[in-house]
Amino acid sequence: MSAPLRIAVAGLGVVGAETVRLISTQGEMLARRCGRPVVVQAVSARDKTRDRGISLQGIEWFDDPVAMARNTDVDVVCELIGGSEGIARDVCGTALDSGKHVVTANKALIAMHGANLGQVADTAGLALAYEAAVAGGIPIVKALREGLAANQVNRLQGILNGTCNYILTAMRETGRDFGEILAEAQAHGYAEADPSFDIDGVDAAHKLAILTSLTFGCEIDFGTVHIEGIRHIDSIDIRFASELGYRIKLLGIAEMTDAGIQQRVHPAMVPLDAPIASVEGVFNGIVADGDFVGTTMFEGRGAGAGPTASAVVADIVDIARDRKTPTFGVPADELNVARVAAMADRDGLYYVRVMVRDKPGVFADIAGALRDSQISIESAIQRGRAEDGVVPVILTTHETKEARMQDALRLIGALDSVAETPRMIRIETV
Repeated sequence: MSAPLRIAVAGLGVVGAETVRLISTQGEMLARRCGRPVVVQAVSARDKTRDRGISLQGIEWFDDPVAMARNTDVDVVCELIGGSEGIARDVCGTALDSGKHVVTANKALIAMHGANLGQVADTAGLALAYEAAVAGGIPIVKALREGLAANQVNRLQGILNGTCNYILTAMRETGRDFGEILAEAQAHGYAEADPSFDIDGVDAAHKLAILTSLTFGCEIDFGTVHIEGIRHIDSIDIRFASELGYRIKLLGIAEMTDAGIQQRVHPAMVPLDAPIASVEGVFNGIVADGDFVGTTMFEGRGAGAGPTASAVVADIVDIARDRKTPTFGVPADELNVARVAAMADRDGLYYVRVMVRDKPGVFADIAGALRDSQISIESAIQRGRAEDGVVPVILTTHETKEARMQDALRLIGALDSVAETPRMIRIETV
């Protein structure tokens, strides 16, 4: 058997500790599958005295992860610290400059600096591996880069954030409001104390930018991702979505249009019979449409210690077997600069909720605003009479441009009879 593959782990949080534990627990099996032993030789974290439930006996300790990446005699550095800047970026850059392969679970780092780091790695013949950065234990990076390499994927959509999916699922199942479910998610550890990174769509957008580069062979361009979160989704929207035959999901969508590549993260209504509609709770799901393979669906746990560590070690196995693939499927210097399609060019259907004061002529005013914006109504629902005199008017539209829809929302919001900002959710039928 060949010499051991020596690993250094920077960061011993939940994922880092689980990675060390997995390598130790599965050592014999990994040795068979890698053709050589895999050993953790060095680690770095802030607190050496903390009990992490793993044995660090015989493993070299570094207080400084950058010094570890530079000075320790290992083959692979696993960066499991997190964050797009600072120490995490320095660890990865230093490891590559020192001739060491890098494995990371850091989606923000790859989304913001993956092109530069990938260029360094590809030029040096090193791996910059990041399966764990997107969708946890789902092997979507390998699927896009290798399994679907014979296909041109023209559209990809995914549930890329388990926190948001849990909240939307619980709102539907219980009928409770967003704030109450968010607090419950925080209590269960599904949401952070400051949940904005998740519920405002930024986490999903980082992941989508990475998948877009893999799918279309273009440079990562996080700055062109349209990002909306789920704060404005109300329990009433969940109920009407079900009545209309949809479920609401926070989707990341990358697609090739006539105007260029469009990247967008936002809540969407998807038909109940769509495969992605059944992805519930903390699970992630990704659908890719290839020109030869057709539609493929990937589902699994998108976060958590076990699934993420599993993805980290999957990259280590590839390195041990000397399986080399360019960082983004093609050499970094061959990635093209994508032509960007503006969000205003999106063609599709829309759901609109307008809270109105119940008086004569209200619906005619709303219909007039849609008419003036050249939007045709597909269906309309108005029920009941509220004690406060405010009732919901629910509309769905025929296919129209995003720009027209935004114009109509401005006109509707300015009506005297409208009690609060109109809410719109895009309908995705493919």
